[in-house]
Amino acid sequence: QMPGTARHDQEMAIQAKRNLTKTTDPVERLRLRCLARGSAGIKGLGRVFRIMDDDNSRTLDFKEFVKGLNDYAVMINKEEAQEIFRVFDKDGSGTIDFDEFLVTLRPPMSNARKEIVMQAFRKLDKTGDGVITIEDLRGVYNVKHHPKYLNGDWTEDQVFKAFLDNFDSPYDKDGRVTTEEFLNYYAGVSASIDTDVYFIIMMKNAWKL
Repeated sequence: QMPGTARHDQEMAIQAKRNLTKTTDPVERLRLRCLARGSAGIKGLGRVFRIMDDDNSRTLDFKEFVKGLNDYAVMINKEEAQEIFRVFDKDGSGTIDFDEFLVTLRPPMSNARKEIVMQAFRKLDKTGDGVITIEDLRGVYNVKHHPKYLNGDWTEDQVFKAFLDNFDSPYDKDGRVTTEEFLNYYAGVSASIDTDVYFIIMMKNAWKL
């Protein structure tokens, strides 16, 4: 069973909604609103911003920022949106870098969790070049039990590609997964798991570490 499963997502969504009533920090509130949609919630917001970034500048001005939140149906008042925008617009340029924004929005992870995620990454990154590709996955990730492979819908490579797409940035599905993207994914999963011990056991089982 892959981490980031429906049960985790449900638990996390409930927890996020509960925590929303307790916190006044605007960035934390936005993070929780995204996580209330499950571990891909933050990635989903990234996708909305990506679609809006017509000139591929990877930056957003305040108007685009608010429009993105509305498109994603995050209910937020203008004051709160301004406050969040100010946090990210460190240099006061009137624009924010949305890669930086998504990284900051990512739930914090303890060092113990980061370390086990990196162990899994290194195991998958057979070539050791800091990027996981289909080549890396051959021989590490077994497709034989994948339902779509079993019923003949997908080739081995298609299973690998779908697997990589889980981790890939939503706006940049290039079949290559960077450390950053891998950590982003597991930060979402990690948010639904209370204890380091449980998270580490889950990772060890999932990746046979």
